[in-house]
Amino acid sequence: MQRQTLSGTYLEGYLEAPAAARMSNHGAAMCRVAVTTGQDVLAKPGAMIAYDGFLQYEAVSQTFRRALGEWASGERSPLLRWSGDGTLYLADFGADVLNLQLDNESLSVNGSHLLAMDAALTCKVEKVKGPAMLAGTGLFNVTVAGSGWVSVTSRGVPVVLDCAEAETYVDPDALVAWTTGLEVRAKRSVKVGALIGRGSGEALQLGFRGAGFVVVQPSEDTSDRLKIRG
Repeated sequence: MQRQTLSGTYLEGYLEAPAAARMSNHGAAMCRVAVTTGQDVLAKPGAMIAYDGFLQYEAVSQTFRRALGEWASGERSPLLRWSGDGTLYLADFGADVLNLQLDNESLSVNGSHLLAMDAALTCKVEKVKGPAMLAGTGLFNVTVAGSGWVSVTSRGVPVVLDCAEAETYVDPDALVAWTTGLEVRAKRSVKVGALIGRGSGEALQLGFRGAGFVVVQPSEDTSDRLKIRG
């Protein structure tokens, strides 16, 4: 029997292909980044699974680390800067990957879900305020702003919901990211568990309205093993 070569049918769909954009998917759980000189990318530590070409990485500057001080844990750098010319492959424990292109926009991301971002984007940690804080989404979120690409992870295939047409309600435990500037309000409802004697009898959803979107994952697991923060 003749052995299959790299061009054989068994490997079709798995071989690397030319990048269609700055950040694109290779399968559902892998981000492929086209890195070129002068266009560095910031990525989650430990997320690199492979690369080709001439790439190198280093910890972000002390100034950048101080700006993200609430996100970092002890001496740990919150992001690594990748530079050079080549293709970088990123993943995070098999989580689904969603790549978003910002056009002079701002996105608030749960820090545990931020996989990578263009170094040209601004990034800062901001305290979650108002209903989002009361819903238990976390005390701090990472705000990414400007024009460029950002890659986020999701436990399962995410859905991106447009909030411009109608108010959109989200379970806080399933919330990955949202466009900043959206009007946010809290809504309480009766939990089904209360009918059989479990829970507090009340659930909290977040309502989003305005020109923008929210990213929601198909999971409500609050014991997040994809955390960046310690």
